[in-house]
This record gives sequence, C-alpha cells and structure tokens, in this order.
Amino acid sequence: MPAQIDIKEVHWLLDIVQCIDVGVVVLDRQYHVEVWNAFMENHSGLGPDQVQGRSLFELFPDIDRPWLERKVESVVQLGTRAFSLWQQRPYLMRFKSYQPITGQADFMYQNVTLLPLAGQPVEHVCLVIYDMTAAAVAAQAQPAR
Repeated sequence: MPAQIDIKEVHWLLDIVQCIDVGVVVLDRQYHVEVWNAFMENHSGLGPDQVQGRSLFELFPDIDRPWLERKVESVVQLGTRAFSLWQQRPYLMRFKSYQPITGQADFMYQNVTLLPLAGQPVEHVCLVIYDMTAAAVAAQAQPAR
C-alpha cells in the first residue's frame, strides 16, 4: 500500500525551502532548473518563472562548466553528497555581496553542497548554496601566521 501524503506537510516543506536563508536549486540531469527558491531569486534577480526549465549554464555562463559537471557526475555515480568550500572556489555563481555595513567583498563567497535526490539512477541533483561572505571577510582580515 502506498504511503499517504499529508498535504499540510508538503506545504510546510515548501514554506521552509522558500524561507531559509540558503539557496536551493534542483537540476535535472541536463542541468535544467526545476526548483529555484527565494534566496536564489533575491540574489540573482531572476524569478522562478524566468529560470524554470532553462539550462543553468545558459542562465550563468560564467559558471565553470567542466568543474560543475565533474562534481555532479560524482554525486550521480556514487549517490553521495559532494561539497565545495569558498576557500577552494570562492563561488559557484557570482552574486553581489550584500554586506550592509562593511561592504568589504565585491561578491558573495559561497559554500555549496550537492545532494543526490531519491531515485535509482539519480535523475536530479540539489545544490544548496550558503552565503559565507562574513566568514571569508573575517578570515581574510586575520594576519598571516
């Protein structure tokens, strides 16, 4: 017997995805955008209706495509998460920094987690994008030891 879906839980989950202060992007295997939350809209200036079904590489041609494709392929093949830290690669998508007081960064430093979504084979990958600008600016301000 199939599990019952509680529509209230679905609405709660959708509210959470829209309201959390991280970017959530779901891509299909052809890198077409299927989910785009409010964080992504606020920082990219592109609404879900503008990105839905479009290639991430078309929307953001400055993304290092070979690098992202290698990361996604490892997630799909292994069925495990992958990570990118701002110290290794400052950002996936170049968004403006919105540090209201300091304004010490020209762009948003980002950590990225890539998650395989349920299914075998994996047909969708979720990118979770964290704004690490404050941590990056603080770390860069520390004197070298």
